[in-house]
Amino acid sequence: MEKWFNVGKIVNTQGIKGEVRVISKTDFPEKRYKVGNVLYLFMPNSNTPIELTVKSHRTHKNFNLLTFEGYYNINEVEKFRDGILKVPESQLEALEEDEFYYHEIIGCLVATTKGEEIGKVTEILSPGANDVWVVKGKGGKDVLIPYIHEVVKKVDVKEKVILIDPMEGLLS
Repeated sequence: MEKWFNVGKIVNTQGIKGEVRVISKTDFPEKRYKVGNVLYLFMPNSNTPIELTVKSHRTHKNFNLLTFEGYYNINEVEKFRDGILKVPESQLEALEEDEFYYHEIIGCLVATTKGEEIGKVTEILSPGANDVWVVKGKGGKDVLIPYIHEVVKKVDVKEKVILIDPMEGLLS
């Protein structure tokens, strides 16, 4: 059975020409939303995905705006609202060393190189120069870990463990 990975959620329409607003959940929007790429739309009460081919892509504020081949106006895409865009595992590409898919990092246990457990990665933020991993720490407090070589020393996605050497003040 094929595994599926979230690319984004259609949250609304944009204009009247069949464009949709997507809140992206993908590590590689430039690849996923490339013109001609096929995405699969899963609607809340359906197990059968709708195959969609990207016709255009642009960004506006925090949204990725997409149109799909064969869908030319707001009436045809309005029904896609709240749908989740996904890709099958077979569409995932091999990554460079020190690159990871979000689904490989989320859920990993984070510990210091001295053996102190920090918590598990619950979310990944992409604010700019580098990703920031949100770790649910002891007592439910979120700890923000920048994904930079000075801090992240080892990532083992098979064992779901990340070792960090925290800078002064990072964990306080």
